[in-house]
Amino acid sequence: MTPYPKRKKNFYFNRVKMIKSLGKLLSWPLKLATTLTLLCLMLSYLAPFIHPSTISILPFFGLLYPVFLLLTFIWLLLWLFAKSKWAIACILVILIGGKLHFRTISLASNNDQKSAASGLKVLSYNVRLFDLFNPSFENAIKSRDAIFAFIDEAAPDVLCLQEFYRQDKPTRFEIMDSLNKIMQTKDYHERSAHKRRTRENYGIALFSKYPMIARGDVMFDSQGQQDFNYCIFADIVKNQDTFRVYNVHLQSIRLQADPHIEGNEMQSYGSKKGMLAVYRKLRSAFVKRAEQARRVVEHMQTSPYPVIVCGDFNDTPMSYTYNQFQLLLLDAFRGNNFGIGTTYVGRLPAGRIDYLFYSPNLSVSQFKIQKQTSSDHRAISCIFNKKI
Repeated sequence: MTPYPKRKKNFYFNRVKMIKSLGKLLSWPLKLATTLTLLCLMLSYLAPFIHPSTISILPFFGLLYPVFLLLTFIWLLLWLFAKSKWAIACILVILIGGKLHFRTISLASNNDQKSAASGLKVLSYNVRLFDLFNPSFENAIKSRDAIFAFIDEAAPDVLCLQEFYRQDKPTRFEIMDSLNKIMQTKDYHERSAHKRRTRENYGIALFSKYPMIARGDVMFDSQGQQDFNYCIFADIVKNQDTFRVYNVHLQSIRLQADPHIEGNEMQSYGSKKGMLAVYRKLRSAFVKRAEQARRVVEHMQTSPYPVIVCGDFNDTPMSYTYNQFQLLLLDAFRGNNFGIGTTYVGRLPAGRIDYLFYSPNLSVSQFKIQKQTSSDHRAISCIFNKKI
């Protein structure tokens, strides 16, 4: 016999041995990456329950929760394909999250039409100053008019606006007359910062087609000179039912460059100085929002009426801020919409940061998220009824 078959057998044996060695060599980096991902996902589960000032880095894990969850699913598929026990570790960590996952993802919708006539329809919208600072004034007018047209078509009973703007008359950028006409306003409540020189007002506003029997503000301790973040409320009566509606705009991050406030440190996010500035702004905003949320929750607990809290919270469902509200109230998105419900469509993806919370003695129907928007936020709306 010739030695050729033996050489061929040795060739295949060495090739298999080399592949196995290469697999073992690569498995350690993959196992390390999987371990780090699972650890980060576990830390994101803790973010809603620990105050941001206690462990300052923890809110960032909550912010990146969708990324960690997606990576975990990728590792899960990889380890399932490799028939490895590491797939079990991925499944276990996902299961540990339990109901927390359903803060971000809703798998049911409720489009009950029966309650539409009797209920109170509330629409919340961060209008980004009606696109006032668009470089083209003509385009700013188009954006403003598109927002007006959307509100008119949605026909809410109560309209809550964040990043609201108006200029005292005379003005080229008219706001109030149009909104009062669209809403057929019976009552109106606003809190804003007034610039005397330009006669401009920046803040939040609440319009109602029904009478307000009371109105007021919830004061925040952490209020900087450049912060236009407020909370207002009104007690609104419809069909002999009274609802207390809160319109909130919690602490903004203010990542945009502003030479009058921050110098040039925010001009480049990619630079070391820029990244450090972003980190500091986010860390500060997490703490401020937690305290602002606490003030709103304390105030709403004194309400003699069912509560609706809506607005731009500037925080994700895996945050300490969100958790303070969901401990006492229900999130209208959950169980009434299908998907992840993204509301922020600005330069930096943030997912769902606009909410409609409500008291457990209310029912909700026809929850909607605006499809096309002229702002960097999508409007959200639904109809509330008192449970019988």
